[in-house]
Order: sequence, then C-alpha cells, then structure tokens
Amino acid sequence: MAQIDHALHAAAEAAATVAPAPDFWQLYGVDIISFVLSLMLLIGYYVYVGYRNRKDPTFTVQAVNMMARAEWVDAMMRDPGKEVLAVQTLRNSTMAATLMASTAVLLVIGVLTLSAQGDKLEGTWHVLNIAGSTRSEMWLSKLLMMLLDLLVAFFSFAMAVRVYNHVGFMINVPLKRNHKALQPVHVAAHLNRAGAFYSFGMRAYYFGVPLLFWLFAPLFMLLASVALVIALYWLDRAPASMVEDFAEEAKLMKNQKSGQTAAS
Repeated sequence: MAQIDHALHAAAEAAATVAPAPDFWQLYGVDIISFVLSLMLLIGYYVYVGYRNRKDPTFTVQAVNMMARAEWVDAMMRDPGKEVLAVQTLRNSTMAATLMASTAVLLVIGVLTLSAQGDKLEGTWHVLNIAGSTRSEMWLSKLLMMLLDLLVAFFSFAMAVRVYNHVGFMINVPLKRNHKALQPVHVAAHLNRAGAFYSFGMRAYYFGVPLLFWLFAPLFMLLASVALVIALYWLDRAPASMVEDFAEEAKLMKNQKSGQTAAS
C-alpha cells in the first residue's frame, strides 16, 4: 500500500513539473506577424502608386500603357484596312496570357507535389528557420497560401484571355454602323480591362517570391518583400523623358483651353 502511495505521489510530482504547452502565439506568432507585415508593405506600395497615378497619369508604365492602348484602338477602328493588324496584335497578347496561365497550372501541380512530400523535406527546408515555427500545420499553411496565390494568377490570366477574345470581335465592327456600345472609347475600356487582369496576374506571380522564401523562414519573407517593393518601384516607373513630355503637353492643352475660354 505504501508503495502504491509512493508511486502516485511520484507521478503527481512529475506531472506538476511538466512544462505547460506553448500557446498559439508562441508557436505561430513570428510567422503570422511576418506575413501581415509583408502584406501591409505590398498594399502600402500599391496605395502609394495609386495616389501618385492620380496626381501624375504617367507615373507608372501601366498608366502609360493604358493611354497607349486607348490610342491604338482609336487608330485601328478609324483607319480602314487595319483589321488584320489588330487581330494579330490581340493574338500575341492572348498567347502571352495563355502561356502565363499554363505556367501557373504547372506551378500549382508543383506545390501539390511538394505538400505530399512535406514529411521528407521539412527538416531540410527548416535548417535556417531560427525564429519561425517548424510544425507541420504551419508548413501546410504556407503551401496553402502559395497555392491560393497561384490560383489567383491563373484565373487572372484566364480572364485576360477571355476579354482579349471579346475585344477581337469588337474592334472589327465598322464605325459607320454607329453602335454606341462599340465606339473606340468603349472598346479601349475592354482592352484596358484585359490588360488589368494580365497585370494582376503578374502581381500575383511577384507575391509568390516572398511566399517561397517563407518556406525557409519568416524573416526571409520580410527581406524578400522589401526587395520586391524596391524592384517593383524601379520596374513600374515610367521613363523620366516620357513624364516630362506629358507634363509639357498637358500644360499646352491647358493653355489652349484657357485661351478658348477667354475668347468666348
């Protein structure tokens, strides 16, 4: 009887000395904070770019491309005999979007294959993971975020292909039919919508870079996000000469309007 009491007492002492299980934030806090900071960094960059675009329509290459597409549509629809050129140009854009969508599918398959081999690769991928979680749940969550990002890219490029096909029909409708919904300004809006889908798909690809480094360590994700924002700022900026020419042209147009108003 004494031996039983002694064993129970020893078991109670051992249970009391067991360290408490770590809570949720101790396990995943560093990864969650790194992901949120990276996301906020990219969102802040796009908010800044949108603000600058409202003040300066030629601040980014994307804004310049939107104006170029509108001018191109107007030229194609008002000059007879350029129907084949318009279709060929749209076909090139469609092929580019199709290639990117196919690449997204291949990357999705790669992520799914990687998730099936997580138990074999986790130890190798976490060698440099100093502060982040190494649990299987977090590993699968990272792969899930990568999968979601690639699916967004795929559907963005697929929508770009869809709208490019619609524009191929719309741009060849003769202006002499005088269809209000098929005027160059409306066709250009559809073409710019396709370009926006394509650009959004590329942005999803870019965000895949920090997500990839997140597999190694959350601190690497933060560093990759900072490097990505710096690279995007350099890639998105329009050439300085283009900005200066647009500012000069806008000033001339403003002066002309002021002169016309004063004359009237």
